[in-house]
Amino acid sequence: MADITVRRQNGNSPTALARDPNPFRVMRDWLRWDPFQDMAPNWPALDAQGTSFIPAFEVKETKDRYLFKADVPGIKEEDLNVTVTGNRLQISGKREEEKEERNDTYYACERSYGTFTRSFTLPEGADFEHVHADLKTGVLTVAVPKKVQAQSKKISVQTSEKTGKI
Repeated sequence: MADITVRRQNGNSPTALARDPNPFRVMRDWLRWDPFQDMAPNWPALDAQGTSFIPAFEVKETKDRYLFKADVPGIKEEDLNVTVTGNRLQISGKREEEKEERNDTYYACERSYGTFTRSFTLPEGADFEHVHADLKTGVLTVAVPKKVQAQSKKISVQTSEKTGKI
């Protein structure tokens, strides 16, 4: 009989099965196969401690400003940094891990800790002299106003028949 080559999607090298006499090994290989692995999101790389904290951001533009909102629960005001360099807005911070007690029993540990940095490039017309940052109930809000000349102005359209011009 010919060898059967099974290619695994998880990055392992192909395994050749030549009528493996051990059916439990074959079954174990099938049970380890994950058909949904290709659809899983690419999680960011973990930092040196094996943790990663990435807050969710919402960025929007209104008529008179750019608004950035970030979910940063558990982060203290002194652990957040908002800086402006040129036309770049940088928001960084850290959430520190709580002290672990050796006699505690954990049943789930899903919270993430660590540092994060996000940078945003804003177009010309942003007024970096009047940036305002506010931390309230775990949500950081950074407002970058637009300069007056950068705000859009509605121009009324008239027909030349009414005005007699052009």
